[in-house]
Amino acid sequence: MNDRGVSYTFGPDKVTEFLQKHDLDLICRAHQVVEDGYEFFANRQLVTIFSAPNYCGEFDNAGAMMSVDETLMCSFQILKPADKNSKLFGSKTTAKPGNPSTGVIIFGSSTAAKTGNSPAGVKPFLGTGG
Repeated sequence: MNDRGVSYTFGPDKVTEFLQKHDLDLICRAHQVVEDGYEFFANRQLVTIFSAPNYCGEFDNAGAMMSVDETLMCSFQILKPADKNSKLFGSKTTAKPGNPSTGVIIFGSSTAAKTGNSPAGVKPFLGTGG
């Protein structure tokens, strides 16, 4: 349990164990502020995505959106934080795709996609399993 008593912490060993148990390659998680909009953990086996730049007006974090194509290649569109002097906090131009203030970063797995793991056959995880 963490210090606030609302979640659990875990190490890279638990990420690897979970992925192997459920025959998965990557865990995508959200709802944790990360400075660059996304952040890898456990040798790129887990990615945290946070889509809200300048979260609550209190952070200077970027936001990110992740896309997965038909070959399971993941890409990230970065939503730059707004300038602190800007009066239009959260303006349309900050998060508009294709805007010069955004960037796209692409990464791919060094291993082939597992049979049956095509985007049409993505396995959702809805519980703790057995």
